[in-house]
Amino acid sequence: MSIALRILPFLLLITVMFFYPQEVLKSASTGLSLWANFVLPALFPFFIISDLLMKQGFVHFLGALLEPFMRPVFHLPGKASFVVAMTHTSGIPIGAILTCKMRKDGEITKTEGERLLAFTSNPSPGFMFGAVASGMLGNPTLGIILAGSVYISNLIVGFLFRFYGLANDNHSTYPFSFRKAWNELALIQEKNKKPFGAMLADAVRDSTSTILLVGGFIVFFSVITQMITVLHINTIFSAGTTVLTRGLLPPSGGNALIQGFLETTLGCKAAVTAFGSLNAKVGMLSFLMGWGGLSVFAQVASFTTTTDLRFYPFVLGRCLHACLAFVTSQVLLRFSEIPTLKLPVTLTGMENGWIFTLKLSCYYFFWIILILLIVGLTYKMSKRVIRKR
Repeated sequence: MSIALRILPFLLLITVMFFYPQEVLKSASTGLSLWANFVLPALFPFFIISDLLMKQGFVHFLGALLEPFMRPVFHLPGKASFVVAMTHTSGIPIGAILTCKMRKDGEITKTEGERLLAFTSNPSPGFMFGAVASGMLGNPTLGIILAGSVYISNLIVGFLFRFYGLANDNHSTYPFSFRKAWNELALIQEKNKKPFGAMLADAVRDSTSTILLVGGFIVFFSVITQMITVLHINTIFSAGTTVLTRGLLPPSGGNALIQGFLETTLGCKAAVTAFGSLNAKVGMLSFLMGWGGLSVFAQVASFTTTTDLRFYPFVLGRCLHACLAFVTSQVLLRFSEIPTLKLPVTLTGMENGWIFTLKLSCYYFFWIILILLIVGLTYKMSKRVIRKR
């Protein structure tokens, strides 16, 4: 019986796809366009760069510098700061990929991996500023509100998860030492005798496989979401959400919530047209981007299954992130002045969208790494001042 139940949903999906081939083609094209314009340029170069930096020992160098900061704040090793930086730079699912890779290499413990996995899941800055703020809302200034809501709430989740599995955490804070960081870098480079050309080829090969996997998930869930719409299943669920919220959430808002539950981009597009007020639009957009969608869940699960990391901390982190992002967005809107700027831009009509995404990701990568280094140095200097007193 259980075997039949596992096969039945896929048989139903194939049947529906057979009767609605044009809808399947359209939704698959939409998912493919999203992947090509925003996901590919935001992730693929950084997949390669992160792989090379890990093999060259930069992660160990950065880890030794930021250990005094990451331990007391997040109860994570300094090496985890690289994952945090890459996540805020490039977006989903690079955080899960790097976390699982570090766990396989024994760089982090199981508890640390689950702790890190819970708050390293963000949309890329190119998606938030380009696709959502400029493309869907027609107001690039709102990208600051959206990105601020997502990033601030995510760091809050990370701080809350410092208490997760704390009984099994026996690490103490290590002193800041530039010499130790440099020695770590030199040691890793001595161990890795592979020529740079071979390392680059391996990085490109692995990154290509990963980015294609991500694209496949996006296209697949885009088709599933469209099939649910065609069969009016989302209408039934949206009506149910309206009843449960006692009319607070309109049917169109319920529809956006259902679509965003499956796939973030489609849910964001529906949320823009479902709500009239700016606060409601930004709140729902922040909530959906904090949640991530089942498409993201499937991507992360595909990587965690190769490790001993449990999946439920990630799910709990997404729930917390979604709720905190909604609250944070309302606070930021309350104390912000948003100009009423409208741009004649759409998600599929943005010129050079991939160039904008790549440029913004590189910009964020540089500043996040610089800020992390400054924070580490500042923390160390403040410790020295306190000791002298």
